[in-house]
Amino acid sequence: MGVIVETCGIWRGVGVKLLCLSNGHGEDIVAVRILRSLQKQPAAPEIAALPLVGLGQAYTKLDNVPIVGPVQAMPSGGFVYMDGGQLWQDLRSGLVRLTWQQFKVIRDRARCGWTILAVGDILPLLLAWLSGADYAFVGTSRSEYYIRDESGVLERRNWRERFESFWGSVYLPWERALLRSRRCKAVFVRDELTAEKLEEFSISALNPGNPMMDDLDVENPAPLFNRADAELEEMQRRLTFVLLPGSRTPEAYANWQKIIVAIAGLVESYREKSPVFLGAIAPGLSLELLRETLEKYGWQANSRIDATADANADANTFGLRDSGAIAFTLDSATLILSQKSFVQCLQKADLAIAMAGTATEQFVGLGKPAIAIPGKGPQFTPAFAEAQSRLLGPSLILAKRPRDIPAIVGQLLGDPDRLQLIAENGDRRMGKPGASNRIAACLIERLE
Repeated sequence: MGVIVETCGIWRGVGVKLLCLSNGHGEDIVAVRILRSLQKQPAAPEIAALPLVGLGQAYTKLDNVPIVGPVQAMPSGGFVYMDGGQLWQDLRSGLVRLTWQQFKVIRDRARCGWTILAVGDILPLLLAWLSGADYAFVGTSRSEYYIRDESGVLERRNWRERFESFWGSVYLPWERALLRSRRCKAVFVRDELTAEKLEEFSISALNPGNPMMDDLDVENPAPLFNRADAELEEMQRRLTFVLLPGSRTPEAYANWQKIIVAIAGLVESYREKSPVFLGAIAPGLSLELLRETLEKYGWQANSRIDATADANADANTFGLRDSGAIAFTLDSATLILSQKSFVQCLQKADLAIAMAGTATEQFVGLGKPAIAIPGKGPQFTPAFAEAQSRLLGPSLILAKRPRDIPAIVGQLLGDPDRLQLIAENGDRRMGKPGASNRIAACLIERLE
């Protein structure tokens, strides 16, 4: 680490020192991927982290990256922008005091020569600027696709959307000022459309891709509807869905009930396809509670189905690498709950029934369609679902009611041109894998 200088205790050493700020669970995951890539660089910096929202559990997956300031789980989980009432609960729980304590840590590190990597949106960016340190910014939550596409500005339906459009970019003037600061050494955005728009405001933004798509290596072939022999194989294969209820409790359990109501119609409509439903369940959720909902709607546990067996060995096996997966049957359909095969579930599925944030974006990035059912929140509200549909464009279809989903699936499967458009759209909006390595390499170059 170099020679220690007493004026800053153990913080002052020779070489680059990087403090990573992030503001949310999804942002934490993106930050972890970038930091892991940084640690593999020949001139890897000393790294510390400070998650501004929540406990930052994602950082526990990294070696030698301490959390260096106070953290606290807030009632909103960071989703105050979706529900103003949540902000008041956070304030009552000590949000102002927590943010001030965190800022003092950031300021002290800045005074001792640390550079800041801000991952997320305005909060980490503002704190980085206020600290007086040099900083870099990774904009994971902002995209011009929220307000425009390649054809121009989208229809503005309420005051908030008109407010966004009024300023000419999804990045507001005060945010753009922080990105133009001489102390801002690099700006990374998630898509080319956003990079091009920021260039119009004299901000040299880089588009390395989206770290969300890293670690999603596609082992299986593309969906059958994208292959030359699609029509024949479409008639022979089972139709596979991934179910994404989200990770936040207790919201995810309410989302799961809506999803199970929705797939009842798919079981009936696609009986001849023997549909498969892969429940990609977050580790923090209780499988027992999900199981109770399934049994309430007629699903029966089936110990004869081996979810871990080779998918090519038998029609009733699915090749998930999860010995704890639980299988259920209803009529000709099979449903598997897994907490350890998230990537495989995304890879194997043709479509998603989704009430999640990052997971839905990752699925769309694989070039596949997702159908969303707005919930009651605090995260997956109608407002969140509508905003996500603007971000993801034709790849995400909103269903007003769970019973509308079978008809939507039928329309999708009957329109190969639309499916091809969705495949291309997902790649364009979410980018290629490898963004974390590209960001890490650029950071080393800029910070040195």
